[in-house]
Amino acid sequence: MATQPALFDAASHAQRWIEEYRTHDLRGDVLAAGADPAWMAAFEELAAVAGDDLGQARERVQRHAADIGTGFRIIDEEFERPWPVSPVPLLIDVQEWRTIERGVAQRADLLETIVADLYGAQSLVKRGHVPATLVTGSPYFLRPLVGVAPAGGRHLHVVAVDLGRGPTGEWRVLSDHLRMPSGAGYALENRLAVSRALGGLQGRINVRRHAPFFAAFRAGLASACHRADPRIGLLTPGRYNASYAEQAHLARYLGFLLVEGDDLAVREDRLYVRTIGGLKRVDALWRRLDPRLLDPLAFDTHSRIGVPGLIDAWAAGNVVLANSPGAGVLESAAFAAFLPQLSTRLTGADLILPSIATWWCGQPAEAAHVRAEMASMLLSSAFGHPLAALAGTTPGAELTAEGRAAFLTDLERRPQDYVGQEIVRLSTMPVVIGDRLEPRPFTLRVFAARDGDGRWQVMPGGFARIGEHPDPRAAVMGEGLWSADVCVHGAEAVAPVSLLPAPDSLHIRRNPGTLPSRVADNFFWLGRYLERGEALLGAIRLMLGNSIDADTGAALAPETVGRLVGEIVAAGAAPRPASLRRADLVPFARTALEAGEGGWQSVAQINAHARRIGAVSRDRLSADMVRLLDAPFPRQPGMLERCGSLQRRYAAIAGLSAEHMSRTAAWRFHDLGRRIERAAATARATRAFGLAGASLDDLTTLLDLADSQISYRQRYLTGIARVPVVDLVALDPGNPRALAFQVEAIRAHLAALPVLDDDGMAEPQQVEATALHALVTTAQAATLDAGTLGEIDRRLATLSDAVAHRYFLQGAEALRAAGLTLA
Repeated sequence: MATQPALFDAASHAQRWIEEYRTHDLRGDVLAAGADPAWMAAFEELAAVAGDDLGQARERVQRHAADIGTGFRIIDEEFERPWPVSPVPLLIDVQEWRTIERGVAQRADLLETIVADLYGAQSLVKRGHVPATLVTGSPYFLRPLVGVAPAGGRHLHVVAVDLGRGPTGEWRVLSDHLRMPSGAGYALENRLAVSRALGGLQGRINVRRHAPFFAAFRAGLASACHRADPRIGLLTPGRYNASYAEQAHLARYLGFLLVEGDDLAVREDRLYVRTIGGLKRVDALWRRLDPRLLDPLAFDTHSRIGVPGLIDAWAAGNVVLANSPGAGVLESAAFAAFLPQLSTRLTGADLILPSIATWWCGQPAEAAHVRAEMASMLLSSAFGHPLAALAGTTPGAELTAEGRAAFLTDLERRPQDYVGQEIVRLSTMPVVIGDRLEPRPFTLRVFAARDGDGRWQVMPGGFARIGEHPDPRAAVMGEGLWSADVCVHGAEAVAPVSLLPAPDSLHIRRNPGTLPSRVADNFFWLGRYLERGEALLGAIRLMLGNSIDADTGAALAPETVGRLVGEIVAAGAAPRPASLRRADLVPFARTALEAGEGGWQSVAQINAHARRIGAVSRDRLSADMVRLLDAPFPRQPGMLERCGSLQRRYAAIAGLSAEHMSRTAAWRFHDLGRRIERAAATARATRAFGLAGASLDDLTTLLDLADSQISYRQRYLTGIARVPVVDLVALDPGNPRALAFQVEAIRAHLAALPVLDDDGMAEPQQVEATALHALVTTAQAATLDAGTLGEIDRRLATLSDAVAHRYFLQGAEALRAAGLTLA
């Protein structure tokens, strides 16, 4: 009697999935050749974690990607979207991969030789091997850099190549990426997400690891620098860039400083990062910024995100840029038409990975060929800029009669602007659609980087883009709908290499490194916004009747409610209500809680400010913290329920800050922002509810706002009295919610942060903190009046300004105080 397979028999599920997949037309598919043990292993691993539910496998991998923080942004959208990862990786045998590896390295060497000539001797143009128009007509050719030798001696440090696999298994190059090669971080994140879901796959089929590639890239950049222990930064355009999340992840993984243009300054042809300790030398930048925006003094004078003088520092050999500005001249589709001949001429060998057939219309014979065969070609811009006659890359057969006439007219007028290319048909691979496997076309992005010896190292795998529709034409596929991990596998076991060095090989350090001024500014204001939102939320909850005092219950005296309303209005959270009746207070509270328009600084708007700061601080915040900051605004039906949900979120963030953030300078600025904001809120609340003549409801409200009800009850058993309440809330240094506690913490933080001068004299922010500390510690609860509390509030504002002037960026000013630290 035959035994029935177990319900969760992974092998049976995998076999069934493959058999069902083979019912599709798999001509050209990666599984067309028959049963492959590696693919069987991959599907068995999927079944082991998701049973018979492929949809669950997809959700599991996507959840891991979200946990890692993977995301991307669409132009004009404020918030990121989750990075779409397929649970089915693309598997490539190591023998097939070696051909790709050799081809990519050969191509990178060829591209380096060409770009060095175009910005050096220009012999290729002089001898007619490259038409001059092909170079000068490119928007990415930077004429001012001709004759400039790059720091480190090489123009290219990292290269990306897009490959297409044809129906018969051959690989060809679709495009090269030299200006700002992106996607290496997504390849890393795909690997992390899939590895967490399919933990046993790497060992079963010996998947080659990514870590050696990143280690080689880091060593290659470092070797091009003058100093033995260089400081390397990743230059980002900022959080609105489409791949900012990837850049932040890469910076953290590689140990690079994530910097923006405003973080950097050039002095005497050397590049520095502006930090809380002064200017610190930067030796190399992996730039993800358009080269024309790099330096407003050299290129686009309107650039607001570049670094004035950066090109002078690079030309002087004092900073390495990966890649050199101007290398993008080789990215144009037109240049692909000349690479086969240039490879033969310059290296004596054909390209291992040929480009797709390309005809540049700047040559009469090629233009005539494109006219004659346009119905079987892709028509595109030669240099990537928009054209009046084409809406992007367009199959000639799909042009209307009017479109065809417009194309031919413009081709006659400016033939050098156009190329014709063969239509590439792509292989397909399995992807989860709904609850089953479907074949979809894919392209592969592969990365190469120089190692410490200057040799090209190719990342084993890269990442795959998967098309939305079954149509296998590359032009129809576009950018793709999903991404997939790419696993290079073989018979030989893979050593468990990590980017991290051996535990005993590093010199121990407890200094966390350089803190840029912009990062300090962000952490300071993140603390202030979180504390400000929590304080406003507390006032709203109390006004709605959520007092925890058992004597007064939910009913506060109108005078106390009026003072709460006044505090909320003074915070700019909502306009003053017409009356203190509940019918007017409820919409007032709703505006203060969740208004998104009208300029009101509601809790929702304050949270949005904090969320934006979290978005630019991914390289320094934990994934849990980012998730809490990114969490959508609560939508429970009751307003008090929404308030409770927000309060728990604030408490979770505060707990992460207190218990999980290392006591670095970044944490000090975050906590400093919290302390200043809490101190100011406590001073204002004491002035509103704790002065002479305060009612029982006023004092109860003050204890609630200061979160000190329990502390007071434990200390005083005879009931509520004004002086003990004021002492506990304002002047008790042992109460972590008290004004005095915040002032002491502020003074301690400023004493621990770096100073620019070495004369032993206190800096202005330290002087302000000391004066504030003296004012609070000498005050008496019985005599504390509105004037003193107002002076404390004013001094807190002055102190905040002094901190900002000393530590944060002030426009283009290189230093914030007399004194300079260069390291």
